[in-house]
Amino acid sequence: MTVLLDTSALYAVFDRDDENHDAASRGWEELLATDARLITHNYVVLELTALLQHRLGIEAVRDLVVDILPVCAIQWVSEAIHAQALHRLLATGKRRLSLTDCVSFEMMRRNACDRAFAFDPHFEQQGFVTPWS
Repeated sequence: MTVLLDTSALYAVFDRDDENHDAASRGWEELLATDARLITHNYVVLELTALLQHRLGIEAVRDLVVDILPVCAIQWVSEAIHAQALHRLLATGKRRLSLTDCVSFEMMRRNACDRAFAFDPHFEQQGFVTPWS
């Protein structure tokens, strides 16, 4: 089983004040106890790093780099994936759907991945399974 790690759930793991913190922390521990292949991409890493640094400080970024990133495969967004995701973003015309989300959907399709560690409802709307589905 392959699971894509999204900013929404990873951020909740770090932020004790986040409404999803407890569920995210439990979900993260459960994921680590499985043999699931954990993937993400550099756009998620960039987005999450910016959020952590701005809201929680550089120590949270250090924890991300030391504790989370080593246990997942980080895939780099190619020009083709970026273009496909940008096309999908513009085609949907939804204000709250992000380019990072669209890249995630494309990465999941290319990796035959149907599961996401995410709280973002766009994943379920796209037909993917989250731990909270």
